[in-house]
Amino acid sequence: MARLAQTAGLTDVQQEILKTVREFVDKEIIPVATELEHRDEYPQQIVDGLKELGLFGLMIPEEYGGLGESLLTYALCVEEIARGWMSVSGIINTHFIVAYMLKQHGTQEQKDYFLPRMAAGETRGAFSMSEPALGSDVSAITSKAVKDGDEYVLNGQKMWLTNGGTSTLVAVLVRSDEGHPEGTAPHKSMTTFLVEKEPGFGEVRPGLTIPGKIDKMGYKGVDTTELIMDGLRIPANRVLGGTTGRGFYQMMDGVEVGRVNVAARGCGVAQRAFELGVSYAQQRHTFGKPIAQHQAIQFKLAEMATKVEAAHAMMVNAARKKDSGERNDLEAGMAKYLASEYCKEVVEDAFRIHGGYGFSKEYEIERLYREAPMLLIGEGTAEIQKMIIGRRLLEEYRFQG
Repeated sequence: MARLAQTAGLTDVQQEILKTVREFVDKEIIPVATELEHRDEYPQQIVDGLKELGLFGLMIPEEYGGLGESLLTYALCVEEIARGWMSVSGIINTHFIVAYMLKQHGTQEQKDYFLPRMAAGETRGAFSMSEPALGSDVSAITSKAVKDGDEYVLNGQKMWLTNGGTSTLVAVLVRSDEGHPEGTAPHKSMTTFLVEKEPGFGEVRPGLTIPGKIDKMGYKGVDTTELIMDGLRIPANRVLGGTTGRGFYQMMDGVEVGRVNVAARGCGVAQRAFELGVSYAQQRHTFGKPIAQHQAIQFKLAEMATKVEAAHAMMVNAARKKDSGERNDLEAGMAKYLASEYCKEVVEDAFRIHGGYGFSKEYEIERLYREAPMLLIGEGTAEIQKMIIGRRLLEEYRFQG
């Protein structure tokens, strides 16, 4: 086990889980990741292996067939998986956020119905907030749900849906004005619907179309899609929590834990970039010695290692705060912001250490260089994180004049 990014105070169970995941990553993910990524191929064999390990139920309570583990355990597993291939952590993350939202906010019937299937990896989750004309401005969404008897009719277009094709359950946030008087604040007239569908592309249930995969610069293998609702009928018992108007708060709760997850991904990708950089620097010779012995390269390695360590510490702190039942939006925002920025910088330094070979598709660092930018925008841009951090700081440090 490497010196960097160690976590103090883990239980024997947590250590055993992490050891198992790391071995799986080293044997089953790292050797095939670059080839699958270049082909933009869904890693079905890897996903089947994760199902066998029980990772789809990692945080789902034991009474529903899950492992009942903490957010910290989950985040550390994500860090390991992203170290192997970030796309695989994306396949788990959206599933995990929907399971978390169900556990925290679902009706008893919804929990009993969905969580055992989700723990087994049979039902696979995705969630949808963004729309083509907006990303982080969630309160401006235009997709609508209109009550019609015992059902709701949903219309609108969604964007950037991770696992849009492979998922079978999508938590969709739409505007639902029924029961909310004119002039109600936008975020108080939103509802999360639990939409079941068939996996695949095209019309996956009447009124619901997943057009196809969006072609991306990186973050390949995992499918990112649009979602089009045109007269999609959903029964009233599939309103998350059973009451309309609470969707914004439910989604924000999910995104808060999702931000810890993105921080963990940044930590994992940065760790891998450091491993590749420090290894290559000891093999490559210039001017009669390994480049690792040149002070310029040693300075880079020192900066990279410090960033890996700092990001990991902040991510662990944010996860532990949430696990303790405390509000963690400040810590999660800081961890996500720092880890994604440091990840980009560590990857770029590893890329520079590789010289011309970093530009070759033959070397793994080329893939990481295309993956890191997604972390700068996923689960809220750096600018959004800074807005959240700034507001929370002003709450904490209010001037007493």
